[in-house]
Amino acid sequence: MFGLGPLELAIILAIVVILFGARRLPEIGSGVGKAIKNFKSGISGNDEIDVTPETEKKTERENPPKS
Repeated sequence: MFGLGPLELAIILAIVVILFGARRLPEIGSGVGKAIKNFKSGISGNDEIDVTPETEKKTERENPPKS
């Protein structure tokens, strides 16, 4: 994969853990997964892409906007 061996991948993983910490890695992975999902749906022609942050979605569910 891109000419990277297992040692290089381990070093990159160690640097990422040091920079972001082990607690934030699941958040980063989730964000990357959602980005890939949105990218694929955008390529396929699906016009509806939800880019609202989770905190705003949660607030809207608790307090729906008054029309």
